[in-house]
Amino acid sequence: MNPTSSQESSSLLAKFSRAFTRIELIVTLAMAFLLAMIYSHGTVLTQNQSDSAICTSNLRRLNLAWSLYAYDNRGKLVGNLDGGGVQSLANSNLTWVLGWFDFGGGSPNAANTNTALLTDFSPLAKYSGRTASIFKCPADASLSLGTRGGPRVRSYSMNGYVGQRQAPYSAGYRQFRTIDEINQPSPSQLFVFIDEREDSINDADFQINMDGFDPRDPSRHSVVDYPAARHQNGPNLSFADGHVELWSWKDARTTPVLRPGQPLALGNGSPNNADVTRIQAATSSRVDK
Repeated sequence: MNPTSSQESSSLLAKFSRAFTRIELIVTLAMAFLLAMIYSHGTVLTQNQSDSAICTSNLRRLNLAWSLYAYDNRGKLVGNLDGGGVQSLANSNLTWVLGWFDFGGGSPNAANTNTALLTDFSPLAKYSGRTASIFKCPADASLSLGTRGGPRVRSYSMNGYVGQRQAPYSAGYRQFRTIDEINQPSPSQLFVFIDEREDSINDADFQINMDGFDPRDPSRHSVVDYPAARHQNGPNLSFADGHVELWSWKDARTTPVLRPGQPLALGNGSPNNADVTRIQAATSSRVDK
């Protein structure tokens, strides 16, 4: 990059930083005013509503950081590795966040409780204000050792078909590596970040099996990673255009019984599960269509 481009990028980032600070101040004052009005009418937000509102704010900020990263990198999306790829600090520039979660306490770099992986080693850190709290849903009460230990530091994962990686989970479907490639689904329909269940989350890559989506055959549905159900029996999801939605699951197989400290078996068949159809439609599309 030439000096002029570097100066322009720095100037642009500075403008974004100043604007973001003003936005945060406005939002804080607006929230304070709203809470005062609610209190004056004798109504209080439930804990779940409050947690969901904070979760929504977190995802909007993460999505903004994701967008700014792409803007600074000529449309290239941040990496989204899984498995062993997230367990080495050498890959810190290759994936949006490092760390493998388990309940045994032996994760590389103590990922369950290591906020440095979020604020220092994540490529999104400089765009997110190096704030660890926005990586975690406030309703996520999971602990690093299952039923004891320190609180975990991350609740969110990224759509496995979004970002730089070797190949998509389901062959024949789009792996979105640049902003310009996001057209099927459209930016308003493609989810980027999702709140994942504490007994499902391991890496930060949320994988979905697209079998049975196109051509439509619901009998082939399965669930690889499990989304959270912390807010009205569902998770919050952010989309490529920046908006956030709260979904509610309909099929009980999407929300198996939570047993604190016990990892959930992943990759289960779930034929005719309407929840699978819904999230598939927000995940990717066939490359030959």
